[in-house]
Amino acid sequence: MGSPAPRRQFLPREFIAPLLDGAAARLPLLDAPDLPWALAEAVHDPAFLARWRDGRVTRIEERALGFAWSPAVVERGLGSSGATLAATRDALSVGLGVNLGGGTHHAHAGHAEGFSFLNDVAISARWLLDSGQASRILILDLDVHQGNGTAAIFAREERVLTVSVHAQNNYPFRKEVSDLDIPLPDGTGDAAYLNALDREVAPVVAAFAPDFVYYLAGADVLEGDQLGKLALSPAGVRRRDDRVLRWAARAGLPTVTVMAGGYNRDPHALIAARLGTLDAALGAFGCAASPAGPA
Repeated sequence: MGSPAPRRQFLPREFIAPLLDGAAARLPLLDAPDLPWALAEAVHDPAFLARWRDGRVTRIEERALGFAWSPAVVERGLGSSGATLAATRDALSVGLGVNLGGGTHHAHAGHAEGFSFLNDVAISARWLLDSGQASRILILDLDVHQGNGTAAIFAREERVLTVSVHAQNNYPFRKEVSDLDIPLPDGTGDAAYLNALDREVAPVVAAFAPDFVYYLAGADVLEGDQLGKLALSPAGVRRRDDRVLRWAARAGLPTVTVMAGGYNRDPHALIAARLGTLDAALGAFGCAASPAGPA
């Protein structure tokens, strides 16, 4: 079922309100509806979903996920995926959509792992393709961990370009094959990371010519992250976000930003990085997107 999930340190409860307050000060904060199960079944094995809905999972599966099963795990998956779908609709309407959660990129079609039950971005990307509202989708995954579930789900889908820039010596320890994988060494830092985006990612993306973008803006690349190893500075993370989002805006590409991972030892640093990503998105697109609430 994949490598054991790392231990997770959540943002302390007392810091959730400041994060939401900071987001709400920038633009309206909306709750998203739960994802319809039928859309999840377009990506995930229906038998897998049925077992998880009913709680018929094994200890091995729980260990791979990183959580014990509970109804809240299922509800969180539906909420996170519903928020990304709502953000996708926002992007089609005004150019930008934001989910303050999301990015559960370790979920495979038939099993959960790495804190990921449903693959929210894969579900929304599949909905775009099936509904004919996009034909060439870029999934740019800049979380510190490889987006292995997403890579596996779209391994044979030529209309989706999966790109993952991640720490080489990090979870998942058995990687899948994305369309473009950029594994980076521990302690990479700002200059080498941004150089990889410019020299290795940009030409491949330009050649693909997407008409829709999903951006997983993981804050776990930030120095001090408990599960990250790339050690970007706060300024480096902001330059990363600006590069990606300004490019997408200049190209006129509808873009969804999801926040993905972040487990910093300093909750204030994590909040600042999250709000910095939101500022970068709003600054690039200059539109009144409405980020979906916490999933």
